[in-house]
Amino acid sequence: MESAPHLKIGVTGGIGSGKSTVCSIFAHLGVPVYYADNRAKQLMVESDDLRKNLRQAFGWDVYDKEGNLDRAYLSKIVFNNPAQLRILNGIVHPAVFEDYDAWSKRQAADGHPYSVKEAALLIETKSYQKLDRLVVVTCPIDIRLERITKRDHIRKEEVLKRIENQLSDKDRLDHADHIIRNGSGFSLIKQVVELHHIFLNLCKVETA
Repeated sequence: MESAPHLKIGVTGGIGSGKSTVCSIFAHLGVPVYYADNRAKQLMVESDDLRKNLRQAFGWDVYDKEGNLDRAYLSKIVFNNPAQLRILNGIVHPAVFEDYDAWSKRQAADGHPYSVKEAALLIETKSYQKLDRLVVVTCPIDIRLERITKRDHIRKEEVLKRIENQLSDKDRLDHADHIIRNGSGFSLIKQVVELHHIFLNLCKVETA
């Protein structure tokens, strides 16, 4: 019996769909999880190259006197400005891709049969093409609206605007290898455990 190559699984979904909750269940099962959006925020503070490139693109004030990223300042620049947002993504996404590649290699070296990458823009950035399987988390719009308004303390109109700026669930599902349904009548734990066994079985390769 030989181990298969380390499998890289992507998990994505719209804002408020519950993809982070899904990934926390994978983590409780002992699966390493790379939270791309959180890691991007860390790299924007930790990486000297990113700091330099962001200041060149958006001005010295993108960081405060203590060296912390001024997220409010940056958000004002890129909000509703597709050109500026493309510049930001063009700076940050390559750094995250490189960081994730190094991370996934460490997971493989540590003997984990598979790992999970959680990101909101796996499809938009086409980074899902470098993964072995893509899991899309879906959730009814009314549940998403209630969840996000409570979590982020914003109005439903603002939430709807954010949702409209993202891919539709239909577009995501066109790329999905697996679907997790998050809503009334569906058990997230049961669905994740079932996928966990599927992925473990995919990792097993019988050799003569």
